[in-house]
Amino acid sequence: MSDKIPMTREGYDKLVKELEFLKTAKRRKIAEEIAHARAFGDLKENAEYDAAKNSQAHNERKIADIEEKLVHVQIIDETKIAKDQALIGATVLLKDLKSGEELAYTLVAQDEADFDENKISVTSPIAKGLLGLRVGDTTEIKIPAGTLKYKVLKISR
Repeated sequence: MSDKIPMTREGYDKLVKELEFLKTAKRRKIAEEIAHARAFGDLKENAEYDAAKNSQAHNERKIADIEEKLVHVQIIDETKIAKDQALIGATVLLKDLKSGEELAYTLVAQDEADFDENKISVTSPIAKGLLGLRVGDTTEIKIPAGTLKYKVLKISR
């Protein structure tokens, strides 16, 4: 992985916090689970020991993945981004031209995407269709379920 990963400060801080949790509290908990399972004796047929070791391997992989991402993160300085354009870090208020419904999406890096909070990755089809737009612009975005038609009502940061 040699490409820079654009990310907001909020997303970066969230990754750092997750890494700290995995390296401290999660590692401690897994070590306790392994010690507890060892107390049962024979490790060859010890399902709890196997589960704890699998959990440990998964945790270490996750730590390595996050550390690798953090090396390549490029924090987006939102003060240097056009405030009137739909770019990473912007919240875009849209009007669905088919239904008349209003909806808002916040454009974020892939690791920050959270559908429940309407945070969509800039690599998603919808975000790609919004990138660079300004208030008043309209767009048609092709997605697997059909075509979406939106008008940009507001852009905020």
